[in-house]
Amino acid sequence: MSRIKVAIVGLGNCASALLQGVYAYRDRESSEAVGLMHWEIGGYLPGDVEVVAALDIDRRKVGRDVSEAVFASPNCTRVFHSRIPRQDVTVSMGRILDGVSDHMRGYREEDTFAPAGEPEPDEEDVARLLRESGAKVLLNYLPVGSEEATGFYAECALRAGVGMLNCIPVFLASDSGWAERFERAGLPIIGDDIKSQMGATIVHRALSDLFRDRGVELTRTYQLNTGGNTDFLNMLNRSRLASKKESKTEAVQAAAARRLEEGAIHVGPSDYVSWQQDSKTAFIRMEGRIFGDVPVSLDLKLSVEDSPNSAGCAIDAVRCLKLALERGQAGPLLGPSCCFMKHPPQLYGDRQAREWTEAFIRGEGHGR
Repeated sequence: MSRIKVAIVGLGNCASALLQGVYAYRDRESSEAVGLMHWEIGGYLPGDVEVVAALDIDRRKVGRDVSEAVFASPNCTRVFHSRIPRQDVTVSMGRILDGVSDHMRGYREEDTFAPAGEPEPDEEDVARLLRESGAKVLLNYLPVGSEEATGFYAECALRAGVGMLNCIPVFLASDSGWAERFERAGLPIIGDDIKSQMGATIVHRALSDLFRDRGVELTRTYQLNTGGNTDFLNMLNRSRLASKKESKTEAVQAAAARRLEEGAIHVGPSDYVSWQQDSKTAFIRMEGRIFGDVPVSLDLKLSVEDSPNSAGCAIDAVRCLKLALERGQAGPLLGPSCCFMKHPPQLYGDRQAREWTEAFIRGEGHGR
Protein backbone atom coordinates (compact mmCIF):
# COMPACT_ATOMS: atom_id res chain seq x y z
CA MET A 1 0.00 0.00 0.00
CA SER A 2 1.07 3.61 -0.53
CA ARG A 3 1.73 5.93 2.40
CA ILE A 4 -1.03 8.12 3.80
CA LYS A 5 0.28 11.66 3.36
CA VAL A 6 -0.68 13.87 6.27
CA ALA A 7 -0.23 17.56 7.14
CA ILE A 8 -0.26 18.59 10.81
CA VAL A 9 -1.21 21.94 12.31
CA GLY A 10 0.38 22.21 15.76
CA LEU A 11 3.57 20.25 16.51
CA GLY A 12 2.83 19.74 20.20
CA ASN A 13 2.77 16.68 22.41
CA CYS A 14 -0.02 14.96 20.45
CA ALA A 15 1.90 15.27 17.18
CA SER A 16 5.02 13.97 18.94
CA ALA A 17 3.21 10.90 20.25
CA LEU A 18 1.63 10.24 16.86
CA LEU A 19 4.93 10.41 14.96
CA GLN A 20 6.72 8.30 17.55
CA GLY A 21 3.96 5.71 17.19
CA VAL A 22 4.23 5.63 13.41
CA TYR A 23 7.89 4.60 13.61
CA ALA A 24 7.48 2.39 16.67
CA TYR A 25 4.89 0.25 14.89
CA ARG A 26 6.82 0.12 11.63
CA ASP A 27 9.35 -2.03 13.48
CA ARG A 28 6.74 -4.50 14.77
CA GLU A 29 4.72 -7.43 13.55
CA SER A 30 0.97 -7.70 14.11
CA SER A 31 1.58 -10.14 16.97
CA GLU A 32 3.53 -7.40 18.77
CA ALA A 33 0.99 -4.63 18.12
CA VAL A 34 0.14 -3.86 21.73
CA GLY A 35 -1.93 -0.73 22.33
CA LEU A 36 -3.88 -0.53 19.06
CA MET A 37 -7.59 -0.87 18.39
CA HIS A 38 -6.82 -1.86 14.79
CA TRP A 39 -3.60 -3.22 13.35
CA GLU A 40 -4.90 -2.98 9.80
CA ILE A 41 -7.62 -0.74 8.31
CA GLY A 42 -8.40 -1.19 4.64
CA GLY A 43 -4.92 -2.57 4.03
CA TYR A 44 -3.18 0.32 5.81
CA LEU A 45 -0.96 -0.30 8.84
CA PRO A 46 -0.05 2.24 11.56
CA GLY A 47 3.36 2.77 10.01
CA ASP A 48 1.84 3.80 6.68
CA VAL A 49 1.21 7.35 7.92
CA GLU A 50 3.68 9.89 6.51
CA VAL A 51 3.94 13.53 7.57
CA VAL A 52 4.52 15.65 4.47
CA ALA A 53 3.75 19.15 5.80
CA ALA A 54 3.59 20.83 9.21
CA LEU A 55 2.75 24.26 10.60
CA ASP A 56 3.38 25.83 13.99
CA ILE A 57 3.86 29.31 15.50
CA ASP A 58 6.57 28.61 18.08
CA ARG A 59 10.08 29.86 17.22
CA ARG A 60 11.56 26.68 18.70
CA LYS A 61 9.80 24.62 16.01
CA VAL A 62 9.35 26.81 12.93
CA GLY A 63 12.18 26.24 10.46
CA ARG A 64 13.23 22.91 11.94
CA ASP A 65 12.76 19.45 10.52
CA VAL A 66 9.63 17.72 11.84
CA SER A 67 11.79 14.98 13.39
CA GLU A 68 13.42 17.62 15.63
CA ALA A 69 10.39 19.85 16.20
CA VAL A 70 8.30 17.11 17.82
CA PHE A 71 10.90 16.82 20.59
CA ALA A 72 11.46 20.58 21.03
CA SER A 73 10.28 22.49 24.12
CA PRO A 74 7.72 22.93 25.49
CA ASN A 75 6.83 19.37 24.40
CA CYS A 76 7.04 17.08 27.40
CA THR A 77 5.30 13.85 26.45
CA ARG A 78 6.97 10.53 27.17
CA VAL A 79 9.59 9.52 24.61
CA PHE A 80 8.79 5.89 23.87
CA HIS A 81 10.46 5.83 20.44
CA SER A 82 13.30 8.28 19.86
CA ARG A 83 14.54 6.85 16.55
CA ILE A 84 12.66 9.13 14.18
CA PRO A 85 14.68 9.67 11.00
CA ARG A 86 14.97 13.07 9.37
CA GLN A 87 11.73 13.74 7.50
CA ASP A 88 13.01 16.41 5.10
CA VAL A 89 9.86 18.33 6.03
CA THR A 90 10.48 21.80 7.45
CA VAL A 91 7.92 23.20 9.90
CA SER A 92 6.32 26.24 8.28
CA MET A 93 5.08 29.36 10.05
CA GLY A 94 1.35 29.13 10.68
CA ARG A 95 -1.38 31.69 11.16
CA ILE A 96 -1.64 32.86 14.79
CA LEU A 97 -5.14 34.38 15.11
CA ASP A 98 -6.48 33.02 18.43
CA GLY A 99 -4.15 30.01 18.42
CA VAL A 100 -2.30 31.45 21.43
CA SER A 101 -4.11 32.56 24.56
CA ASP A 102 -3.04 36.00 25.82
CA HIS A 103 -1.79 34.60 29.12
CA MET A 104 0.40 32.06 27.26
CA ARG A 105 2.29 34.75 25.32
CA GLY A 106 3.95 36.09 28.48
CA TYR A 107 4.08 32.96 30.57
CA ARG A 108 7.87 32.70 30.39
CA GLU A 109 10.28 34.86 28.45
CA GLU A 110 11.80 31.86 26.74
CA ASP A 111 8.38 30.70 25.59
CA THR A 112 8.10 33.41 22.95
CA PHE A 113 5.68 32.54 20.21
CA ALA A 114 5.97 33.57 16.57
CA PRO A 115 9.53 34.04 15.28
CA ALA A 116 10.34 37.73 15.02
CA GLY A 117 9.68 39.03 11.52
CA GLU A 118 8.31 35.71 10.25
CA PRO A 119 5.37 36.49 7.92
CA GLU A 120 2.09 34.72 8.60
CA PRO A 121 0.55 32.84 5.68
CA ASP A 122 -2.86 33.53 4.20
CA GLU A 123 -5.35 30.88 3.09
CA GLU A 124 -3.86 30.51 -0.37
CA ASP A 125 -0.34 30.15 1.07
CA VAL A 126 -1.43 27.25 3.28
CA ALA A 127 -3.57 25.69 0.54
CA ARG A 128 -0.58 25.82 -1.81
CA LEU A 129 1.61 24.15 0.83
CA LEU A 130 -0.95 21.38 1.23
CA ARG A 131 -1.31 20.85 -2.51
CA GLU A 132 2.41 20.89 -3.25
CA SER A 133 3.19 18.50 -0.37
CA GLY A 134 0.69 15.98 -1.69
CA ALA A 135 -1.14 15.87 1.65
CA LYS A 136 -4.45 14.01 1.66
CA VAL A 137 -5.44 14.64 5.28
CA LEU A 138 -5.04 17.70 7.51
CA LEU A 139 -4.79 17.05 11.29
CA ASN A 140 -5.85 19.91 13.51
CA TYR A 141 -3.87 19.82 16.78
CA LEU A 142 -4.33 23.48 17.72
CA PRO A 143 -4.87 24.47 21.38
CA VAL A 144 -8.35 24.39 22.92
CA GLY A 145 -10.24 27.61 22.20
CA SER A 146 -8.67 28.24 18.78
CA GLU A 147 -11.99 29.03 17.12
CA GLU A 148 -10.75 31.50 14.48
CA ALA A 149 -7.58 29.55 13.72
CA THR A 150 -9.51 26.30 13.27
CA GLY A 151 -11.90 28.01 10.87
CA PHE A 152 -8.91 29.37 8.95
CA TYR A 153 -7.37 25.92 8.50
CA ALA A 154 -10.73 24.37 7.61
CA GLU A 155 -10.97 26.91 4.80
CA CYS A 156 -7.45 25.95 3.71
CA ALA A 157 -8.39 22.26 3.65
CA LEU A 158 -11.41 23.03 1.47
CA ARG A 159 -9.27 25.11 -0.91
CA ALA A 160 -6.60 22.43 -1.16
CA GLY A 161 -9.04 19.54 -1.51
CA VAL A 162 -7.88 17.51 1.50
CA GLY A 163 -9.84 15.62 4.16
CA MET A 164 -9.74 16.86 7.74
CA LEU A 165 -9.31 15.30 11.16
CA ASN A 166 -10.42 17.83 13.78
CA CYS A 167 -8.90 16.72 17.07
CA ILE A 168 -9.95 19.74 19.14
CA PRO A 169 -13.28 20.94 20.60
CA VAL A 170 -14.08 23.54 17.96
CA PHE A 171 -17.15 22.32 16.16
CA LEU A 172 -16.69 21.54 12.46
CA ALA A 173 -18.01 18.05 11.73
CA SER A 174 -20.77 18.63 14.30
CA ASP A 175 -21.67 22.04 12.81
CA SER A 176 -24.23 21.75 10.02
CA GLY A 177 -22.73 24.63 8.04
CA TRP A 178 -19.19 23.25 7.98
CA ALA A 179 -20.47 19.69 7.48
CA GLU A 180 -22.42 20.77 4.40
CA ARG A 181 -19.41 22.60 2.97
CA PHE A 182 -17.19 19.50 3.24
CA GLU A 183 -20.01 17.43 1.73
CA ARG A 184 -20.33 19.81 -1.23
CA ALA A 185 -16.57 19.85 -1.73
CA GLY A 186 -16.50 16.06 -1.90
CA LEU A 187 -14.21 15.82 1.13
CA PRO A 188 -14.54 13.67 4.27
CA ILE A 189 -14.14 15.02 7.79
CA ILE A 190 -13.91 13.30 11.20
CA GLY A 191 -14.57 15.36 14.33
CA ASP A 192 -14.84 16.87 16.81
CA ASP A 193 -12.57 16.68 19.92
CA ILE A 194 -10.65 13.41 19.91
CA LYS A 195 -11.28 10.81 22.57
CA SER A 196 -8.40 9.13 24.33
CA GLN A 197 -7.91 5.40 24.03
CA MET A 198 -8.44 4.92 27.76
CA GLY A 199 -9.23 8.43 28.95
CA ALA A 200 -11.57 10.08 31.41
CA THR A 201 -14.41 10.53 28.92
CA ILE A 202 -14.51 6.96 27.62
CA VAL A 203 -14.24 5.55 31.17
CA HIS A 204 -16.93 7.94 32.44
CA ARG A 205 -19.21 6.91 29.57
CA ALA A 206 -18.57 3.21 30.22
CA LEU A 207 -19.48 3.63 33.89
CA SER A 208 -22.64 5.54 32.90
CA ASP A 209 -23.51 2.63 30.60
CA LEU A 210 -22.95 0.25 33.52
CA PHE A 211 -25.25 2.27 35.79
CA ARG A 212 -27.97 2.24 33.12
CA ASP A 213 -27.59 -1.46 32.27
CA ARG A 214 -27.76 -2.46 35.96
CA GLY A 215 -30.81 -0.33 36.69
CA VAL A 216 -28.94 2.19 38.85
CA GLU A 217 -30.26 5.75 38.65
CA LEU A 218 -27.39 8.20 38.22
CA THR A 219 -28.23 11.30 40.22
CA ARG A 220 -24.99 13.32 40.35
CA THR A 221 -21.51 13.10 38.87
CA TYR A 222 -18.32 15.04 38.36
CA GLN A 223 -15.06 14.60 36.47
CA LEU A 224 -12.05 16.69 37.52
CA ASN A 225 -8.84 16.68 35.49
CA THR A 226 -5.33 17.95 36.21
CA GLY A 227 -2.23 17.95 34.03
CA GLY A 228 1.03 19.76 33.42
CA ASN A 229 1.35 20.09 29.65
CA THR A 230 0.73 23.24 27.60
CA ASP A 231 -2.83 22.09 26.89
CA PHE A 232 -3.68 22.41 30.57
CA LEU A 233 -1.71 25.66 30.84
CA ASN A 234 -3.70 27.04 27.90
CA MET A 235 -6.97 26.05 29.58
CA LEU A 236 -6.26 28.22 32.62
CA ASN A 237 -7.95 30.86 30.47
CA ARG A 238 -11.52 29.85 31.24
CA SER A 239 -12.90 31.98 28.43
CA ARG A 240 -11.49 29.42 25.96
CA LEU A 241 -13.24 26.45 27.58
CA ALA A 242 -16.87 26.81 26.51
CA SER A 243 -16.69 24.29 23.65
CA LYS A 244 -14.39 21.93 25.59
CA LYS A 245 -16.77 21.81 28.54
CA GLU A 246 -19.75 21.29 26.25
CA SER A 247 -17.97 18.52 24.37
CA LYS A 248 -16.97 16.55 27.48
CA THR A 249 -20.27 17.12 29.29
CA GLU A 250 -22.46 16.08 26.36
CA ALA A 251 -20.35 12.96 25.82
CA VAL A 252 -21.20 11.83 29.37
CA GLN A 253 -24.82 13.01 29.23
CA ALA A 254 -25.39 10.94 26.09
CA ALA A 255 -24.40 7.75 27.91
CA ALA A 256 -26.65 8.32 30.94
CA ALA A 257 -30.09 6.73 31.16
CA ARG A 258 -31.65 10.18 31.58
CA ARG A 259 -30.24 13.65 31.13
CA LEU A 260 -28.95 15.14 34.38
CA GLU A 261 -29.87 18.66 35.39
CA GLU A 262 -27.12 21.21 34.88
CA GLY A 263 -26.34 21.48 38.57
CA ALA A 264 -25.98 17.71 38.95
CA ILE A 265 -23.09 17.25 36.50
CA HIS A 266 -19.67 18.86 36.22
CA VAL A 267 -17.22 17.63 33.59
CA GLY A 268 -14.19 19.54 32.49
CA PRO A 269 -10.53 20.49 32.84
CA SER A 270 -9.76 21.62 36.35
CA ASP A 271 -6.21 22.75 36.98
CA TYR A 272 -2.63 23.00 35.76
CA VAL A 273 0.05 21.28 37.85
CA SER A 274 3.38 21.94 36.14
CA TRP A 275 5.28 18.95 37.54
CA GLN A 276 2.73 16.53 36.08
CA GLN A 277 4.10 17.32 32.61
CA ASP A 278 2.14 15.23 30.05
CA SER A 279 0.69 13.02 32.78
CA LYS A 280 -3.03 13.58 33.33
CA THR A 281 -5.00 12.60 36.42
CA ALA A 282 -8.79 12.33 36.36
CA PHE A 283 -11.03 12.05 39.38
CA ILE A 284 -14.52 10.72 38.68
CA ARG A 285 -17.34 10.53 41.22
CA MET A 286 -20.75 9.07 40.52
CA GLU A 287 -23.70 8.99 42.88
CA GLY A 288 -26.89 7.05 42.33
CA ARG A 289 -29.80 5.06 43.76
CA ILE A 290 -30.12 1.29 43.70
CA PHE A 291 -32.90 -1.13 44.72
CA GLY A 292 -35.16 0.30 47.39
CA ASP A 293 -34.00 3.86 46.59
CA VAL A 294 -30.81 3.13 48.57
CA PRO A 295 -27.82 5.40 47.78
CA VAL A 296 -24.61 4.16 46.14
CA SER A 297 -21.47 6.07 45.16
CA LEU A 298 -18.35 5.35 43.14
CA ASP A 299 -14.99 7.17 43.19
CA LEU A 300 -12.31 6.48 40.59
CA LYS A 301 -8.84 7.90 39.94
CA LEU A 302 -7.33 7.46 36.48
CA SER A 303 -3.73 8.36 35.64
CA VAL A 304 -2.55 8.34 32.02
CA GLU A 305 0.12 9.81 29.75
CA ASP A 306 -2.16 12.23 27.93
CA SER A 307 -0.78 12.48 24.39
CA PRO A 308 -0.03 8.81 23.57
CA ASN A 309 -3.50 8.08 24.96
CA SER A 310 -5.13 9.98 22.08
CA ALA A 311 -2.62 9.00 19.37
CA GLY A 312 -4.11 5.51 19.10
CA CYS A 313 -7.47 7.00 18.11
CA ALA A 314 -5.86 9.52 15.75
CA ILE A 315 -3.91 6.88 13.84
CA ASP A 316 -7.14 4.92 13.27
CA ALA A 317 -9.06 8.04 12.24
CA VAL A 318 -6.39 9.01 9.68
CA ARG A 319 -6.68 5.62 8.05
CA CYS A 320 -10.50 5.87 7.97
CA LEU A 321 -10.23 9.24 6.22
CA LYS A 322 -7.91 7.72 3.61
CA LEU A 323 -10.45 4.98 2.89
CA ALA A 324 -13.20 7.58 2.53
CA LEU A 325 -11.09 9.55 0.05
CA GLU A 326 -10.46 6.42 -2.00
CA ARG A 327 -14.17 5.60 -2.00
CA GLY A 328 -15.29 9.12 -2.86
CA GLN A 329 -17.19 9.54 0.40
CA ALA A 330 -17.74 13.10 1.61
CA GLY A 331 -18.93 15.01 4.65
CA PRO A 332 -18.76 13.84 8.26
CA LEU A 333 -18.02 10.13 8.66
CA LEU A 334 -20.59 9.28 11.33
CA GLY A 335 -19.32 5.90 12.54
CA PRO A 336 -15.65 6.91 12.98
CA SER A 337 -16.66 10.31 14.39
CA CYS A 338 -18.85 8.65 17.02
CA CYS A 339 -16.13 6.13 17.83
CA PHE A 340 -13.10 8.43 17.98
CA MET A 341 -14.57 11.80 18.97
CA LYS A 342 -16.28 13.28 22.03
CA HIS A 343 -18.57 15.61 20.05
CA PRO A 344 -19.55 13.89 16.77
CA PRO A 345 -22.42 15.12 14.56
CA GLN A 346 -24.75 12.85 16.55
CA LEU A 347 -24.06 11.20 19.90
CA TYR A 348 -24.58 7.45 20.25
CA GLY A 349 -23.44 4.72 22.63
CA ASP A 350 -19.88 3.43 22.32
CA ARG A 351 -20.92 -0.11 21.42
CA GLN A 352 -23.04 1.22 18.56
CA ALA A 353 -20.23 3.54 17.45
CA ARG A 354 -17.78 0.65 17.41
CA GLU A 355 -20.16 -1.47 15.28
CA TRP A 356 -20.67 1.38 12.81
CA THR A 357 -16.93 1.95 12.54
CA GLU A 358 -16.33 -1.71 11.75
CA ALA A 359 -19.10 -1.46 9.14
CA PHE A 360 -17.40 1.60 7.64
CA ILE A 361 -14.06 -0.21 7.46
CA ARG A 362 -15.78 -3.06 5.63
CA GLY A 363 -17.07 -0.53 3.09
CA GLU A 364 -20.67 -0.23 4.26
CA GLY A 365 -21.31 3.49 3.73
CA HIS A 366 -20.36 6.06 6.37
CA GLY A 367 -20.68 3.41 9.06
CA ARG A 368 -24.39 3.57 9.79
